[in-house]
Amino acid sequence: MLTDLAPLRLGSIEVNPPVVLAPMAGITNRAFRSLCREHARAVVPAGPGTTPGLFVNEMITARGLVENDRTTRAMVAFDADESPRSLQLYGSDAQSIGDAVRLVVAEDLADHVDLNFGCPVPKVTRKGGGAALPWKRTLFGRVIAAAVAGADGRIPVTIKMRMGIDADTLTYLDAGRIAAAEGVTWVALHARTAAQHYSGTADWSAIARLVEHIDAPVLGNGDIWEAADAVRMMAATGCAGVVVGRGCLGRPWLFGNLAAVLSGRGDPGHPDLRTVADTLRRHARLMAADTAGEGRSQFARETWACCEIRKHIAWYLKGFAVGSTLRRALGLVSSLAELDDLLGMLDLAQDFPAEAVGVPRGRTGSPRRVALPDGWLTDPFDGVAAPDDAADLVPSGG
Repeated sequence: MLTDLAPLRLGSIEVNPPVVLAPMAGITNRAFRSLCREHARAVVPAGPGTTPGLFVNEMITARGLVENDRTTRAMVAFDADESPRSLQLYGSDAQSIGDAVRLVVAEDLADHVDLNFGCPVPKVTRKGGGAALPWKRTLFGRVIAAAVAGADGRIPVTIKMRMGIDADTLTYLDAGRIAAAEGVTWVALHARTAAQHYSGTADWSAIARLVEHIDAPVLGNGDIWEAADAVRMMAATGCAGVVVGRGCLGRPWLFGNLAAVLSGRGDPGHPDLRTVADTLRRHARLMAADTAGEGRSQFARETWACCEIRKHIAWYLKGFAVGSTLRRALGLVSSLAELDDLLGMLDLAQDFPAEAVGVPRGRTGSPRRVALPDGWLTDPFDGVAAPDDAADLVPSGG
């Protein structure tokens, strides 16, 4: 057990326990963040100047925000009780990033900005963004400097990155040093390369090396499937906190477990199927009620929510005895009433399956070649962005 756990500072806010929900495209919308926040606060209530975890919005593009793209703007949505409001921006152009952060401050859109340098998907890296950008040390420094200048000391700026492009082009030590020198509040490291995507095992030793290398708090990310994993990571690496991504898919209560364990209590474990089904129902209803859908009919909101909840259903029900016919029907659910009916057909008296504890969820796949702009690896210090930054216009790059 960690007995000397220090709280994590985010401007004037104390994040205690120091746990962050990783921004995930199509996942960490307002409904899912609300569920995760509820579970954390049920264990460690928020107080003046404190929050039991930080829950980050989906990644959005800086240019989309600056150019007032309707889809991008709709994604910048927070609940009335959501504090601090945390927003992740993506961009490969220093001017766009600086303008976007200034806009966030001027319009009071968020209380914190995180910058994405970890996205490994081809549509982002082939334009020199995401996990590809830290290779260009000079350009990377300019982008971060523009964000910090845009924040003007009024909101904190953090970054999330990977170890590098692949095993032969590691960038995390230089990138961490540059980011700390430019004044970011903390650096979060997903201990995989872009080439690994989500395959294999995260190299926690890289997190420990970064902790020793830079004078800024380091958060660790990668393979936090259970609360005990967070304890192990922090003890093994000396990191100041953890970032949880795929580990919470279908398990928003993981943030309650993390809050319990990292505040010195026992791990409450996982709920039975009845509770899981109730959580799934609530998740779908929160999405259907989301005011980001203003202008849509209730039917349209509900249809959208059911389409979105389908990808979560497999994560929620992983390991439970469901049956192929019912599982297939749930994967095609089209209304909240139908969802209720189908969940009512489950044998709800099932305990959480032991074989599903600590099991990876979400994307895995295998290592793959990283798509990069032509000549991208020629000179890491040339400071030149990719000539075509059209990926910056995609509302969400993940």
